Amino acid sequence: MWMIAQTWQDVLFLHWPVSPPELEKHIPPELTLDLFAEDAWVSAVLFKVHRHRMRFLPPIPGLNTSLQLNVRTYVEFEGKKGIYFFHLDVTNYVFSKITALVSLPYRYSKIEGKQRDNDNTYTSYYKTLDERLRVSYTIGNNTQTNFDQWLVERYHSWAKWNDTLFRIDIQHTPWDLQQA
Repeated sequence: MWMIAQTWQDVLFLHWPVSPPELEKHIPPELTLDLFAEDAWVSAVLFKVHRHRMRFLPPIPGLNTSLQLNVRTYVEFEGKKGIYFFHLDVTNYVFSKITALVSLPYRYSKIEGKQRDNDNTYTSYYKTLDERLRVSYTIGNNTQTNFDQWLVERYHSWAKWNDTLFRIDIQHTPWDLQQA
């Protein structure tokens, strides 16, 4: 049964290989890193959220749109491949506080997205730790490699709450990817 619905727009996936031993110490011990070509991967995903709403409720003005920056890695648990989020930065202060109550790693951050023709820029600033990200990119040709699909076609995520690991199932249509 679904609990939250939202539409993502102008999504940018950025990926970096990381040594598995270096990354393992940052994920819950119950999870296993899911490797591609013997590398672990960390991704930053920037996007606009529209029509965010809880099940049985209409979108609430002021709470139904935001910008997000998700920092994640790729894991497995009991044969299911998915995502582990290090943090999910969001521009909606109220949403960040509500989700923090259930131990989801949402944080309130300043994020801006600008689009002019085919040129795009995202900037993010998380004041508490002085974390900054600025990305400028141009959208390129379509891409659908095995590696692309491995990175983005994930339908489970895990979070830890009061020493209990729980799974959040994700439903989305397959991504139509372009190079950036």
